[in-house]
Amino acid sequence: MKYLLIIVCFACSIFSQAQQKQDPWKDSQLMDPALLASRIEKHKTKDLVIISVGPEAIIKGSVDIGPTHEPENLEKLKNYLKDIPKNREIVIYCGCCPFVKCPNIRPAFALLMEMGFKNAKLLNLPKNIKTDWLDKDYPTND
Repeated sequence: MKYLLIIVCFACSIFSQAQQKQDPWKDSQLMDPALLASRIEKHKTKDLVIISVGPEAIIKGSVDIGPTHEPENLEKLKNYLKDIPKNREIVIYCGCCPFVKCPNIRPAFALLMEMGFKNAKLLNLPKNIKTDWLDKDYPTND
């Protein structure tokens, strides 16, 4: 039994490392939700593009693209980004589910990298939009 537990822990460790290697972003490209909320509240988003790549644009001032695990929405994102300067600050978010399981953020962020955006960020919503944004009374599109 002890050896089985060790094998399971080792397999989980390898899977976790493999999952991290699949993420197209670096830790330095994660934006803290409190920072984004503060910028929105202080009206300091003039040079910032906020894009929802999940089921709904909830964050104030964000653009709704739709779930980017669907090819037509990923193409919609590509078309939306084509006229935006590559040095513009862009933040994408989803929040549909726990961060590590989200089917939308990886294809969307990988597209940003492929298109050459130098200041792309991913909003760090490790649990979901409700817990990490709405429950904290951060600004919404209501």
